[in-house]
Amino acid sequence: MDSKKVKSKDKIRLIIAALFAALSNGYLKGFAKGEIYEGKLKYLCAPGLNCYSCPGAVLSCPIGALQSVLSGRGLKLSLYVVGFIAAIGTVFGRFVCGFLCPFGLIQDLLNKIPFFKKIKKLPGEKTLRFLRYIILAVFVVILPLILVDVTGLGKPWFCKFICPAGTLEGGTVLVALNKSLRSAVGFLYTYKLIILGITVLASIIIYRPFCRYICPLGAIYGLFNKISLLRYEIDADKCTKCNTCVNTCEFGIDVFKNPNSIDCIRCGKCKTACPANAIQTVFIVKKKEKNL
Repeated sequence: MDSKKVKSKDKIRLIIAALFAALSNGYLKGFAKGEIYEGKLKYLCAPGLNCYSCPGAVLSCPIGALQSVLSGRGLKLSLYVVGFIAAIGTVFGRFVCGFLCPFGLIQDLLNKIPFFKKIKKLPGEKTLRFLRYIILAVFVVILPLILVDVTGLGKPWFCKFICPAGTLEGGTVLVALNKSLRSAVGFLYTYKLIILGITVLASIIIYRPFCRYICPLGAIYGLFNKISLLRYEIDADKCTKCNTCVNTCEFGIDVFKNPNSIDCIRCGKCKTACPANAIQTVFIVKKKEKNL
């Protein structure tokens, strides 16, 4: 395996992710004045997890938007949000997680901070990875739908009580820039800071823990990995089952057995590392019909 080549290709991925993060958070006036952009672009969703309340955000977070419309019964908009997420998933799968998610980029960079021992996986790893589907079902869908106030409106439970991306990109920045908010913060803000602190520390030790165990958007996109138009294919004639791809994968996926795992973020490290060039990125619009 050419480790230098893997690192070089991965730097390109991170640069693409950084450029997209800058583009989707390009409302500089928001950072200067501590304001949230509320223009027409905010009616559109970003493909990755990016907090609506980030002062620079010009697009909405799809998970935040989904909770909002579910709790507010906005049927027309909800159809747009669901359709948008499904369309992105159908075309790209979890490629978005690897290349276009600002919070994924933050975790990537945190993991590069030296630590005396990195952890490849936690005990009960397989079970823990299904936690994100429980969070998706309970905090993103069920609670906003059934726990409503007297006006029939629910809360964005995931954003309010779990999401560390919102705390980092929105909460901490707005509190720092607004004196009135600093005097009003209470237990909830402190609680969310603790969640953020745990996520940051975990990201230094474990590769992308939020993506692995928590992220509901990654959970949705992962379901599309096997059927998305963009996917990986293994050339069985070239593959020697040398396990180089498995050892390179940060998520420990058996790539040559399951190249389109629900955990794969399409980072491309396995493809670059493969000594036989047996892993290919393909874009399948329609499979060729076999001759009878």
